[in-house]
This record gives sequence, structure tokens and C-alpha cells, in this order.
Amino acid sequence: MPEQTGPILVVDDEADIRSLLTLNLKREGFAVVAAENGQEAIRLAQQDPPILVVLDLMLPDLQGTEVCRRLRTLPETQEVPIVMLTARGEEIDRVVGFEVGADDYVTKPFSVRELMLRIRAILRRAPTRPEDEPDQETLTHGPLRIDAAAHRVWVNGEEIQLTATEFKLLMILAQRIGRVQSRGQLLQDVWEMPPDLNTRTVDTHVKRLREKLGDAAALVETVRGVGYRFAR
Repeated sequence: MPEQTGPILVVDDEADIRSLLTLNLKREGFAVVAAENGQEAIRLAQQDPPILVVLDLMLPDLQGTEVCRRLRTLPETQEVPIVMLTARGEEIDRVVGFEVGADDYVTKPFSVRELMLRIRAILRRAPTRPEDEPDQETLTHGPLRIDAAAHRVWVNGEEIQLTATEFKLLMILAQRIGRVQSRGQLLQDVWEMPPDLNTRTVDTHVKRLREKLGDAAALVETVRGVGYRFAR
């Protein structure tokens, strides 16, 4: 697959996990760099921006959520997909991970094959931005303007930064204006997950998306008991 340039950054304080992921990612054709703590991860990410980060929640110096938050503030990494990796599986940990900008969440022990499939799914929805490719589609709804080809969004003329997952969620809703999208349908279309999966993933991402949309947040409507709809 890999078409994107740049490495995948693996951040975990367990040497065995770093080696396992590095070996399997290289077998999949990816370049890999690894870090054993949060500070090293941030330094490596700035030095050579990755195409994706696999980030352990429990690190010796910084919490993975704090590393995620910092990566989201750096211009080099604010749109880089982040997969949280942790032995903790409580829902509150998942919610916190999504709220600080994680794109997916995998608990240990994990299936290497499943993790590889999730990474590929995330990278398929990550933007590729050829500089010489002209804009193919622009959507305008009230204060919101979306440039689909360039993967850019403006509210009241001011550009906002969305992750690849947030952008795909917004595009799917905006392209289906006025049509209710169930949580299960969005899980399938955005995350490529089973529609009957019991998770707060959709609700947490919609909450974060609305916060970023500001004056355009009301365009994403909640349909109680069903899902979400993009307002006409």
C-alpha cells in the first residue's frame, strides 16, 4: 500500500512491543521509527513528521494523552493520525483519548493482524495532497466551506484544522445533507467498524468536531435515539 512518504512512529516503553510492531510494520512496507518515552516521541515527530503514530497510553515521563495533545498543537503533526495503544480498556480512557485527538484506540493484548488492518484503514482515509492537483469539489453551507480535494475547511473565512477522521466524518455528513446517519452507519463508513459495535467513538468525535466548527457547529444536528444529520 504505502503511498504516503514518511515513517510510522511507534511509541511504547516496552521494548518487546516496539520490536514486534516495528518488525510487522516493516513487513507491510512501512518505514518505522520508535521511541520509548513521550519526550523522545515529540522530538522525533518534529524532526521527521510521521504518517501515523502508534502511541501507548502509559509512558514513563508523559501520559500518552498528553503526548497526543501536544502533537495536535504542532503544525508538523496536527493532522497526523494517532492510534492509542494501552492495556487499559475502560470507556473513560477511550473517551479521553478521543477528546485529545486520537483517531483510534486498541487495547492490549491485541491482534497484530487486526492492528495492521486498522492502520491501513486509517491511512486510506488520511489526506494525500498533491500540490499540482486542482480542486475537485467545494461544498459551502452557511459559514462553512469545505475543499474536499485539498482537505481544508473554513468557518466564516477562517481555516480550522481537522484530523483525517474528523474531516471524513464531516464530509460524509455534508454530502448526505438532510439524511439521518445512524451511529452504526457512521461506524461503518468512517471507521470501517462493525455497525453493532457498542462504543462511544461516534459521539465523542462529533462532540470534538462541533467544538472545532464553532459558528458552524449547529449544522451537525443530533437526531435523538438514532444518530446525526447535516442540516439543510
